[in-house]
Amino acid sequence: MSTIAFDQFALTRIADFARRLSRLHRASRHRLIEDDEIDREFNAVCMSVWGYTSDDISDELFSAEDHAFLDTLDEARARIFAAAQGYDLVDDNGMLTAENRAAARAAIEEKYLASPNVIGVIIER
Repeated sequence: MSTIAFDQFALTRIADFARRLSRLHRASRHRLIEDDEIDREFNAVCMSVWGYTSDDISDELFSAEDHAFLDTLDEARARIFAAAQGYDLVDDNGMLTAENRAAARAAIEEKYLASPNVIGVIIER
């Protein structure tokens, strides 16, 4: 298995440009947000980062292989692909939910405690 390492300081952090868009997405879970409002904010983020929006790009510019690749992207793969292109897609909350972080922490504690030289694990909460 190979590991991909990225220089986190060299990545353009999209979350810095997309705070309002992230808030709109969170709000849409609790109340109706017009698609036009989300589209306008998405386009504002694209203009800030790249100087163009998805409206400026035609689907015909992409090959069949590109479309097939894009159809296979899930959140994790999109974030890895973006990082390879120089962009950090992790939002201010990170990729892990609170439940995932708790499960990961428990697994790490269990791993440490299984080591013969460890008698305890101190965790800041």
